[in-house]
Amino acid sequence: MKVDTDNEPSATEYKSVHLFRRFKTLLAIAFISAFIVSVSLGALFFLPHKEQTSEQDAIFSIETGSPLPLIARRLETQNFISNQYIFRLGVMVFGNAGRLMAGEFSIAKQSSMYNVMQTLIKGQAVLYTVTIPEGLSNVQVFELLAASPLLDGDITRTPQEGALLPETYNFPRGTSRDALILQMEKAMQQTLDQLWGSRAANLPLNSKEEALILASIVEKETGVAAERPLVASVFINRLNRNMRLQSDPTIIYGLKKGQVLGRPIRKSEIKKPTAYNTYVIRGLPPTPIANPGRLALAATLNPEVSDYLYFVADGSGGHVFAKTLAAHNKNVENWRRIRRGQ
Repeated sequence: MKVDTDNEPSATEYKSVHLFRRFKTLLAIAFISAFIVSVSLGALFFLPHKEQTSEQDAIFSIETGSPLPLIARRLETQNFISNQYIFRLGVMVFGNAGRLMAGEFSIAKQSSMYNVMQTLIKGQAVLYTVTIPEGLSNVQVFELLAASPLLDGDITRTPQEGALLPETYNFPRGTSRDALILQMEKAMQQTLDQLWGSRAANLPLNSKEEALILASIVEKETGVAAERPLVASVFINRLNRNMRLQSDPTIIYGLKKGQVLGRPIRKSEIKKPTAYNTYVIRGLPPTPIANPGRLALAATLNPEVSDYLYFVADGSGGHVFAKTLAAHNKNVENWRRIRRGQ
């Protein structure tokens, strides 16, 4: 009987089938291995970094333009993460390679790499504060900002005197000094607009600029918050009567343009004509003499109603007020006795 060999696989075909089966087996092994590795890496990306030795949240900074590899390397070097390559891979898988923000960030202790990534793309940068005291001139504000190592850049903005609102401002490290000055300008304008809209009727102030000028004088005349409305009333009353304001701080500004005088005013300087000396000129000086705070602005635009035309220091940090020159002169003499007794 003749054997039909036409349907039997040849040696070559048999070898090909064998190799194909081996390839499928290796491919399956490779797939399973890759899956296991992926799961392991993924688990590492989400696991807390328990080797972090810090017991408190720590600060990590990113400079503008830093690439992902550099950020990942610094995170590992500073022990925020366990492996820079897993972090880089995870960030890229989530599509966040270009979303890591510049700034300083507070990273919670033992954070997972995922949480670190989230902090760097969504977290609030660490903020610092600078407090601008009430009554500083622009020159003094600029000196204060220039001395801060947390701010960046030279000061090129030169706003008008009185255009900066004294306040506490928050900013991230590296904020430009010009940007912070612009923020102070906007804050002053918003505050002045708001208070101007609710000002008292029949004030001898024709514009917000005049209100700012008078508020700066009120600010420099007293550091006692409760006194400001009464001090403002004295100047409002004098303006209404066309009396000279006779404010000592205006003499100093005319001499020093915002710098500290550092000594008592001389008698000759009281009569020295300058554009700011309100013992010589009538009405308001041409510009503010300092940056008034919100309370001084509010007091100027809503002063107390009084008949006072004079005030002088009382020896306790405040002032005593008078309606007549005779009463004022007695108060001045009393102040001189207090000074002689010191």
